[in-house]
Amino acid sequence: MEEILMNCEEKMEKSLDSLVSELMTIRAGRANPNVLNRLTVEYYGTMTPIQQVANISVPEPRIIQIQPWEKNMIKPIEKAIQTSDLGINPTNDGRVIRLVFPELTEERRKELVKDVKKKGEAAKVAVRNIRRDANDALKKKEKSSEITEDQLADGEDQIQKMTDEYVGKIDKAVEDKSKEILTV
Repeated sequence: MEEILMNCEEKMEKSLDSLVSELMTIRAGRANPNVLNRLTVEYYGTMTPIQQVANISVPEPRIIQIQPWEKNMIKPIEKAIQTSDLGINPTNDGRVIRLVFPELTEERRKELVKDVKKKGEAAKVAVRNIRRDANDALKKKEKSSEITEDQLADGEDQIQKMTDEYVGKIDKAVEDKSKEILTV
């Protein structure tokens, strides 16, 4: 039974971590280097994250500066940014690439908040599915007489408490990101 509970919590933690890292890639008006996390460029025949071929800094609140370690990487990085869903046109001076983030419109902010809430709902569904799987595993153990009815009830209670805890954490992450996006 302990194994089922530990496995359940581990999976719920992964769902929360996944949501948090996904929310970090959503831009909220300020320049955030995490928006580049999903972008890769071809580097010596291998698709490599931009962070591994360049130095990324935020010299001003609305600008991300990307300085490739090799000059020949400027064009591929620029192309990766242009073909991504960031919606920002990179500018380069031959040595560094700059991404200037425009002010988000009220409409765009509301769209982003809707997107954040959708991602939050998907994470909650994942947590509930984990709860269902864990409860099913406990019921199987009870059927095969490995645990008692009381142990089953205790296990289900613990799993429900865990589920409520992670749903709360997901709600908090969604709320924090929504506030960040709506803050002008």
